[in-house]
Amino acid sequence: MPSIKRITPRSFRLPLKGKLRWGKASELAALEHLLLEVELSDGSIGRAEIPPRPTIYGETAGTILAALEYLAPQLLGLEVEDTEAVQNVLHHFPNNPTTKGGLDIALWEAWARSEGQELWQVLEPQQERIRVSYILGIADEAEMRAEARAVYAAGVRVLKVKVGRDLNDDLARIAALTEQLPDVELYADANQTLSPQEAETYLRLWAEAGLLFVEEPLPISEVLARKRLRGAAILPIIADDSAFTLSDLWREAQLDTYDVLNLKPARTGYTQTLEMLALNRAEGKKAMVGSQALSSFGAYQSALMAFQEGVSEPSELAFHLKAEGGFCEFPALREGWLYWEDLAQCRFDLEAFEQYAQTRR
Repeated sequence: MPSIKRITPRSFRLPLKGKLRWGKASELAALEHLLLEVELSDGSIGRAEIPPRPTIYGETAGTILAALEYLAPQLLGLEVEDTEAVQNVLHHFPNNPTTKGGLDIALWEAWARSEGQELWQVLEPQQERIRVSYILGIADEAEMRAEARAVYAAGVRVLKVKVGRDLNDDLARIAALTEQLPDVELYADANQTLSPQEAETYLRLWAEAGLLFVEEPLPISEVLARKRLRGAAILPIIADDSAFTLSDLWREAQLDTYDVLNLKPARTGYTQTLEMLALNRAEGKKAMVGSQALSSFGAYQSALMAFQEGVSEPSELAFHLKAEGGFCEFPALREGWLYWEDLAQCRFDLEAFEQYAQTRR
């Protein structure tokens, strides 16, 4: 059995065509991420994208590098197929979700290649095509309209609109989008910005505006308020920040606080994502997959999870359209749909990656 021989992170920077703004004050102007490379003793190599998100997970590029420095000595020498040993190392290192998620995905790819296959061959699809959504950040109306037109032209037919800073402004932007693109479906991401006292009012107005769902309207600490809000059945609620891990999901499922689970392989890897999907299916809940604002390469690896059993809602796999370039040619969307046969053609482009790399070999 091949064993883990080398773990190498490399930083890269991909500029964005415009800032992504969300929550009360968060924004992102460029993808300053890490590419993790894992090599096995037989020469097989697996890669994954790790996105530092200080305001969400408390991870920076520096903490990710430090975490890898801590984990590497415990992982090197382990057989790649010894899943129990690998997961035991990751499990006993709390927090640091994208560091561990990236390690897990890179190990999956390295293992697949040691078997003479690619990820898309070992992760068999359960459906032929999936709907794709695009994250539309908080912006003025002119900027928002231009961005919406651009992604519509690229095949997007579902938009996730960041809301929660100003109700009247939110409603105006939603109305403008509906008028501009009447055949596009919309849903909202409030990023925990509402209070229990105002949440029902907001959700009723968003429901009247025709939104499909709302993601994390309340602070995570307001567990019982989330349960009551979901019980009011005003607008289906998406769980994201409240379900970072399998144990988080178990809590939310027991309390019945959500309708749709937003899974993000960049923070849960493949192993935990598949476990969460299984639990979610058992609870009779719906699911979508988010790419955590990744490059086209990260979107490809996340998209493989979106074709698994139990994923039924539009998955956020088009953020790469906002990036100035990339190092994996993500397939074109066809009237809002991503097809498995197209996704299977994706390949990591090392030469293209070197154009964005911040660290040299």
